[in-house]
Amino acid sequence: MAEIQSYKHHVRWLPAFHFFALPVLLINVLNEGRHLYYAPSRSTAFAVVVAAALFTACLLARVQALTAQDRLIRLEMKLRLQGLLPADLMARFGDLDVKQLVGLRFASDAELPDLIRTVLKDNTSQRDIKKMIKQWVPDLVRV
Repeated sequence: MAEIQSYKHHVRWLPAFHFFALPVLLINVLNEGRHLYYAPSRSTAFAVVVAAALFTACLLARVQALTAQDRLIRLEMKLRLQGLLPADLMARFGDLDVKQLVGLRFASDAELPDLIRTVLKDNTSQRDIKKMIKQWVPDLVRV
């Protein structure tokens, strides 16, 4: 059964990443730092560097995936809004930042024009945009 998505329940947790890989790699950095403290040598120093590199690579992989997703959301929203917004409002698409577009993607087509007017007028944050949505459209296919 598909999960119900709403403002209160839309954050995507990846258990293997958030609760396994990332904590294990962080603990590894701390553990290698402990080894360096108690037995300083080039070998233990290099182990700290490698542990930090692995932790960084894991974080960067997630950041890069989310950045690619944000670019796709921007394109998706531009295409979606072309059919929904009047020309004068569509001309201001460039005034919306990526975070605002990420928040707006959960809004129904019917409420998007008025919501975008409000966002442009008040420079509304992503969190506040999500709270303003009346009819939540779930996005279950995301990174």
